[in-house]
Amino acid sequence: MAVKVADFEIGSGAPLALVAGPCVIEPGDALQRTADALAELAVRLDISVVLKASSEKDNRSSAESYRGPGLERGLELLRRAGEASGLPLTSDVHRVEDVKAAAAVLDLIQVPALLCRQTSLLEAVGAAGKPVNVKKGQFASTKLMAGARDKLRAAGAPGVLFTERGTFFGYDQLVADTLNVPRLRALGCPVIFDAGHAAANATEIPTLARAGVAAGADALFIEVHPDPEAALCDGQRMLALDQLEALVREVKDIAAATRARG
Repeated sequence: MAVKVADFEIGSGAPLALVAGPCVIEPGDALQRTADALAELAVRLDISVVLKASSEKDNRSSAESYRGPGLERGLELLRRAGEASGLPLTSDVHRVEDVKAAAAVLDLIQVPALLCRQTSLLEAVGAAGKPVNVKKGQFASTKLMAGARDKLRAAGAPGVLFTERGTFFGYDQLVADTLNVPRLRALGCPVIFDAGHAAANATEIPTLARAGVAAGADALFIEVHPDPEAALCDGQRMLALDQLEALVREVKDIAAATRARG
């Protein structure tokens, strides 16, 4: 149960991997600075890293909120960051008509949580020839995600991964249920654990990251930024880039200990 992403695998038998980057592509050099730092960290800590960033945040709660540079410009900026850093790329796709352009640039296509049941989108990304990471909707049970897996596999997806990002707990609050990690893995798909979106703020990210890895996650999803306070989206839930290395060292030790015990 492992999925090949670029030149490495995520899943059973593979080391813990990291999916990291800013929430959204911003004006300026934050994306490239982050990519360069992540590439150096990947070598220093011997960990496989996928660079993530959204080109278009299509689910912002306010029409006035920054949404990103748009698909075409965003993919071009991601492509440049990937070429300069050597990191594989992932980003989300919201519309069927955007899948072809995204698949030409991305190594891993991400389906947003709110679209995890969208059959036409799942069929399109499944047929695009790239592995697909579906973020489990905050409204969705793990049983429901079997349907997403089946739609993607029927469309020909070369690999399916799930991200556990939290479940509704009342209004406007998410709780990360670490039991969903083994439950999603039981569907035959590697699991990425999102350590940020269920956090009230960035100080809680390390606690969630430790818990997710201890529960058996195959990879961690952490949004990072050189200066979270200046970020244009979700800054309160992004880890400062200079705090990432210490956390990755810690969770690698946790992964080694828990996997050694089986």
